[in-house]
Amino acid sequence: MIFGPTPLEEAKGAILAHSLRLPGKVLKKGTVLDEEAIAAIRDGGKREVITARLEAGDVPENDAAERLAVTLTAPLVARSRAATGRVNLLAETAGLLVIDEKRINAINAIDESLTVATLPNYTPVAIKEMIATIKVIPFAVPGPVLGVVEAVARGGKAPPFAIHPFRPLKVGLVLTELPGIKESVMEGAVEATTARVEDLRGTMLPVERVRHEEAQIADALNRLKRAGAELLLVAGASAVVDRRDVGPAGIVRAGGEILHFGMPVDPGNLLCLGRIGEIPAMVLPGCARSPKLNGFDWVLQRLFAGVPVTAADVMGMGVGGLLKEIEVRPLPREQAPRVAPPALAPRRARTVAALILAAGRSRRMAPLNKLLVADTQGIPMVARVVDNALGSHARPVIVVTGHERDRVEEALAGRPVHFAHAEDYAEGLSASLKAGLAALPPEAEGVVICLGDMPLVSGPMLDRLIAAFDPEEGRAIVMPTFRGKQGNPMLWAREFLPEMLSITGDVGARHLVGKHADRMVEVEMADDAVLRDFDTMEALKGLPLGAKAG
Repeated sequence: MIFGPTPLEEAKGAILAHSLRLPGKVLKKGTVLDEEAIAAIRDGGKREVITARLEAGDVPENDAAERLAVTLTAPLVARSRAATGRVNLLAETAGLLVIDEKRINAINAIDESLTVATLPNYTPVAIKEMIATIKVIPFAVPGPVLGVVEAVARGGKAPPFAIHPFRPLKVGLVLTELPGIKESVMEGAVEATTARVEDLRGTMLPVERVRHEEAQIADALNRLKRAGAELLLVAGASAVVDRRDVGPAGIVRAGGEILHFGMPVDPGNLLCLGRIGEIPAMVLPGCARSPKLNGFDWVLQRLFAGVPVTAADVMGMGVGGLLKEIEVRPLPREQAPRVAPPALAPRRARTVAALILAAGRSRRMAPLNKLLVADTQGIPMVARVVDNALGSHARPVIVVTGHERDRVEEALAGRPVHFAHAEDYAEGLSASLKAGLAALPPEAEGVVICLGDMPLVSGPMLDRLIAAFDPEEGRAIVMPTFRGKQGNPMLWAREFLPEMLSITGDVGARHLVGKHADRMVEVEMADDAVLRDFDTMEALKGLPLGAKAG
């Protein structure tokens, strides 16, 4: 690849290295220069431009990223489309991410032009969560280099990424008692353990409460085995100080063995790992009474994912095992409460809110309110739009009301949405937009603005926009397209809120795209849902589910 200043006479077919602002036009970084673009640059007073020109055998950045992504894709791993030399790998199920670290490091060591960044090994992931991103650094990669990288990526017995789904295990808990132990302490141990098990899609058998004695513990463990327990836990009233202590001895007396006592993870040092036959059995460290992340979580996640845990595995947890500053254990379930990630936790997907504009007066369908027109299943159009947003990763979902506020809120009753009322909705679209933007939570990094009359835009479509959103990478505005035609909804970074709040009249924010074209990325969709709104009865007849006035 040839990189550097290029006379305009030689620039046709070259790739623009940096975005150019020209009179009335912006040429984005990565634009392949044609005669029209070159003429615009010349009219802007320039005689040369910095470009990248591909040589024989070079593979363009998107093609290279896609080829490497194909070699890294594994069962239960999906990949995004290539854009700006990047492809993201996504989990197709909730589970435990296991990575062949040596192979990923080997790939990254081959050449500076190709990189693979991943979540930490053994991270619990939610469905649709990004697990890795492939980024091509320059505009092209030499073909031979890409070939070597592909060979290394394919070099193992299995793909370098594996997602082990969490299994719905039945868990038995033995809770031991000593005189003077507060009931609140006992209840806290049960609550924390139950929360952990249910987060991993397991179920708790009835808890066995017994005296803090070896024989009592052994009998309780055997009762839980007969009840179908697939994982056995002992929460002792007193901390374990030796592998021959009461809790471990109870496991041995029940016919089991102790595999390892202690772990290089803090909190969690005093975990005792054993088994009774093929059933894993653990004596919990005292920190397991707290919901904070500790070594017990790491072992529990692996067992639920069907990943064996040996003494060697436990002893290998020391690097990264200092967890004192990580306040909250990661929750793999999509339904889990969303908690602001602590400073030392791995970064998750961007926090993007969904704003649904549902304040309009439906002039073209008067006297009907189009948003309240139900389909043949009896679901109002605005409810379809809201349900689609709730089916995405966007949170919170904010609905802007105006005309017939009470009826719109009634149509959405029971759905976990926030309402923002635009008192001045009659002044036009900008009034609704401002009311919704004012309701955004401070943690929202961006907002996807959905129209209440576009019920075919699905949750996965919204998630594709969110996956493409990365202001630091220059993707601060995300525009959906179908066959090259731009549509809705659009996703905007928080940085544009001041400009959006200054808009007046019956217009939205779309005109700002021209001003910030160098910060915009397009995401091509598989169908025309992003182009179809329904604002007449004739249009409603084209809905796949049909519609009926009501």
